Amino acid sequence: MAKILYSCTASLDGFIAGPGGDMSWLTDLIGPNPAVADVIAEIGALLIGNRSFRGDDPHRGTEKEGKAFGGGWDGPQFVVTHHVPEMSVPEVTFVGDVASGVAAAKAAAGDKYVNVIGADIARQCLAAGVLDEVLVMTAPILLGDGVRLFDHPGGTRVRLERIAVSHAPLATNQRFRVRG
Repeated sequence: MAKILYSCTASLDGFIAGPGGDMSWLTDLIGPNPAVADVIAEIGALLIGNRSFRGDDPHRGTEKEGKAFGGGWDGPQFVVTHHVPEMSVPEVTFVGDVASGVAAAKAAAGDKYVNVIGADIARQCLAAGVLDEVLVMTAPILLGDGVRLFDHPGGTRVRLERIAVSHAPLATNQRFRVRG
């Protein structure tokens, strides 16, 4: 049975995108990372938020632009949106809500992980009690503003259990199990 994993790179001050969803800060920080290679091999499907799907790409202007993990992964993708584009996108299915997206992505992933891309979709998965793990690659940069790794107005506490930590030249990787 597929598990749901939220993986992302975050600045040291907790942002996964800069102001306005800017991802250009990540371009210079993409490099070899065994934790990323390992997680890519574990992914069976992606569950993506609409803003992430339509948003900025750290690979903009290269042959890797628009490809999951810069072309390092290929497979079924499920985008949660209320605004389905008129043109189809290969290997992308548009779904109207997180519950149907989770169900479809889990079915497609088989016994591999569903990787969540997008802070709001991850927050919704957490609220629904379906998020199993979080993998954060912390980059050595401070952004000061932008899209937070986890944002819950009014605050909330979510207990995590660290299950792995490793270091790469451009990131410190921490993997957690969601405990509730």
